[in-house]
Amino acid sequence: MNRLIDIAAESDIPAAYRAGPLGALLRYHNLGADMPKRAEKPELLIGMCMDSRKHLRIPDNFAFILRTGGANLRQSEFRVSYAIAVGGVRAIALIAHTNCGMSGLAARREPFVTGLVDAGWERPEAEEQFDRFLPSHEIGNELDFIVSEARRLRTLYPKVVVAPFVYRVEDDHLCAVRESGPPGSSPR
Repeated sequence: MNRLIDIAAESDIPAAYRAGPLGALLRYHNLGADMPKRAEKPELLIGMCMDSRKHLRIPDNFAFILRTGGANLRQSEFRVSYAIAVGGVRAIALIAHTNCGMSGLAARREPFVTGLVDAGWERPEAEEQFDRFLPSHEIGNELDFIVSEARRLRTLYPKVVVAPFVYRVEDDHLCAVRESGPPGSSPR
């Protein structure tokens, strides 16, 4: 089963997302919809990777954006809670991307360590940092991770719509992710 839902037309937007800020995100970014220069207030929290190859086409003030390696919000719950409790958002777009450096992270140990040594670290300390933080930053398969992270956040914030997406760096396109699991967990 192809897990990505390509959004090339309004009818491709999953019905569960169409009327709210998640649909607006897809219309602005993928479909080139007209948008105000500035939104009245943030409607959405976007959790996405810190990777520099991604840029979203959205109005100013439309969303709170948290950028972390792999769109991993495991250590950002306070910031997520702030956007929900104080910022009033009721939707979260989690955006993984293709070719993410946090997927298969263990294979990047040597470049990581060498890069820190080149920046002035001692090799043992650089190795210790990589080894200590690897388990909490490795995301594995991007699709599997973003779906599991969406489910985790839905458990923490049951009245907030949490949607997993993938940003294809090859063509700067957002795709919705089809989830497997209990009825109602997958976009329609």
